[in-house]
Amino acid sequence: MKKSVVILCAGGPAPGMNTVVASVAKAFLADGYNVIGLHGGYGPLFKENESENYVNIDYKMADRMFSQGGSVLRMSRYKPKDNEFKTTFFEKHNVKLLVTVGGDDTASTANRVAKFLESNNLKVANIHVPKTIDNDLPLPEGIPTFGYHSAKEAGTAITLTISEDARTNGTWFVVSAMGREAGHLAFGIGMACQAPMVIMPEMFSKVECTFDRIIRLMVSSIVKRQLMGIDYGVIIISEGVFHFLSDDEIKNCGIQFTYDEHGHPELGTVSKGQIFDTLLGRRLKELGIKIKSRPNDMGYELRCVRPIAYDLAYCTALGTGVHKLFTEGVSGCMVTLNKEQQIVPLYLKDLEDPKTGKIQPRLLNMSSDRIKQYYGYIANYITPEDYEAAGKYLKNPEEYDLKKILNW
Repeated sequence: MKKSVVILCAGGPAPGMNTVVASVAKAFLADGYNVIGLHGGYGPLFKENESENYVNIDYKMADRMFSQGGSVLRMSRYKPKDNEFKTTFFEKHNVKLLVTVGGDDTASTANRVAKFLESNNLKVANIHVPKTIDNDLPLPEGIPTFGYHSAKEAGTAITLTISEDARTNGTWFVVSAMGREAGHLAFGIGMACQAPMVIMPEMFSKVECTFDRIIRLMVSSIVKRQLMGIDYGVIIISEGVFHFLSDDEIKNCGIQFTYDEHGHPELGTVSKGQIFDTLLGRRLKELGIKIKSRPNDMGYELRCVRPIAYDLAYCTALGTGVHKLFTEGVSGCMVTLNKEQQIVPLYLKDLEDPKTGKIQPRLLNMSSDRIKQYYGYIANYITPEDYEAAGKYLKNPEEYDLKKILNW
């Protein structure tokens, strides 16, 4: 029977997913393998009603899909339990390699599946291709996750347009950018657009992250621009700050939330931009500052854009890199491209927290030159030299000094 390679995509989409799948397919088709693409993540491997929910990827299909945005293979967040594992699909199709495209949870599940198959005398290698527009997977320093640069490019185009709207109408926009726990995407867009203020969870390393501090940073930027004779601007906030706000902080902010069965506020379906814009409006009204602001949420429209040249080339290298590692007998790893443009494996066991077993997110390096340069020369906020002039707007201007707010 012909040997097969199975490819699945899980989690949320990122630009370049089709490029990875197509590149894996082309490499293994050249070696005479059958390439199977699953619809629905891990579902077709174990769910009774989804046993036929897959497609045989030929060269023509791979050639057609490689540059498309989104994912030709339907994605899913389904996470099978150990007692759901079966060998049927792998035996039926003579599977030799399981290729997963997703985050750390997807990779961990692949490792569990591989161990189960080996315990049942089926040796199936597994190689993971890490993806996220959040850029927060712990790859080697300076190496991005695929999809990040394409999402940043799209986000920059949107933000520059919003900035023109702000200038044209003399308003402020409060933009919430995706970022599960880290501020890479928000900062990348903000730096590219020279936004007057970018707020990220990493900024609060020395103080507690609170709504009050976030709003004071926003007001600081607005007042600074007023002193400069500029009555408009864009503030970008990483949604990751919500992971650093306590439940009590969220409950007591004055915004009505719904709560899950554990009493935690449900944040997945609410507009983060709307929340911050509402709180900003209240503070400006209290201060008597007549500034108009508007909310905007940026995230889902970035995940399925067509990949830019960087990600097309990067994902092609990662996809063909899967073939390279497999032929070298490597398994149970993520495929990465180092600074020397060499394909190297990165093993999950080397990334896990020894106590929790979880993979810690890669946060922004706040001591990097680009961070210092942005907050040193590009960002607009109240400084001691502005205290006297800012007294026209603020009773205690020093409370709106970024360095005092964050204890920098």
